[in-house]
Amino acid sequence: MSARPYVILSAAMSVDGYLDDTSPERLLLSNTPDFDRVDQVRAESDAILIGATTMRKDNPRLLVNSPERRAQRIADGKPEYPLKVTVTASGDLSADLKFWHHGGDKLVLTVDSAAEKVRTTLANLADVVSVGPDLDWGLVLDELGRRGIQRLMVEGGGTIHTQLMAQDLADEVHLAIAPLLVGQPDAPRFLGAAHYPGGSTARMRVLEVRAIGDVVFVRYAPKKRG
Repeated sequence: MSARPYVILSAAMSVDGYLDDTSPERLLLSNTPDFDRVDQVRAESDAILIGATTMRKDNPRLLVNSPERRAQRIADGKPEYPLKVTVTASGDLSADLKFWHHGGDKLVLTVDSAAEKVRTTLANLADVVSVGPDLDWGLVLDELGRRGIQRLMVEGGGTIHTQLMAQDLADEVHLAIAPLLVGQPDAPRFLGAAHYPGGSTARMRVLEVRAIGDVVFVRYAPKKRG
């Protein structure tokens, strides 16, 4: 079996842990230099993954925006853009989303009951693969490993971040902490309630801390708990 990819969870959140507020427009938590940092991490990744809920809510293109970084990928023998991946258990996807119409190859990982629905909806816009009757993250990572994905960047949303952290499948966490307070109970959070490895006293190793303008960037190694 091919090795699973190295998994990086990437998120920007408010000081009180929210990914967004409840307004119709997306809350911009990062600043321009931090968006450029994210673009660099994307360029260094073999695939970028988001959940279907994030796709429907934010409708992102999910690209490497820098022409220089795309050119470097090509010079390194890689595709111009990383593989774009989404996961869905319901199969509720729209062919009109920007995700499908920008960048390079796309992959949908789903379950047996939704696979045909997704193939019918998307036609030739993406490769569609079922991982079985249930959405098993181990099988998702196995499939990506078989496709040669060595470095996977996960950009959310909170449910996916929570599941990967709870199952101890994240190798790094990249957090940009914005100097904002959201304070809205119904707004999406970076992590939800779960049984995390080691419990509430297991301290993650800190790999890096730096200020990027008014944002604080922190890198954690969640598997290095003590």
